[in-house]
Amino acid sequence: MMKTVALAVAVVFNAVFFCAPAVAAGDVDAGAKLFTRICGGCHQVGESARGGFGPQLNGIFGRTSGSVADYQYSDAMKSAGIVWTRETLTAYLEAPKKVVPGTRMIFWGLSDPEKIEDVLAYLQTFQPQ
Repeated sequence: MMKTVALAVAVVFNAVFFCAPAVAAGDVDAGAKLFTRICGGCHQVGESARGGFGPQLNGIFGRTSGSVADYQYSDAMKSAGIVWTRETLTAYLEAPKKVVPGTRMIFWGLSDPEKIEDVLAYLQTFQPQ
């Protein structure tokens, strides 16, 4: 009986402490501040968002690169054929020109994984329900 309890405790301990994701889901409030500071000059989100220097980012998760009608994309972005997921957006935010060579986006990248997660958590709030 004691061996069974000890084994169950060990399994739960391992599941909780060793199988948890390396980075948390992100802080929406911190992401909102970062978005305003580093993305908001070119991109918009929200009910009245529209393309400007960059495309609006409502519903970005699951969207194909270069597909919003109210923005004039570079040929590189239109032909990239990327479906924006957490993984592809993370890679793009880390190094845009590496993921889409020839993109017109003027952004060197964001090297802090926590900040990337925060921005993605914020953008997730603009997904259609």
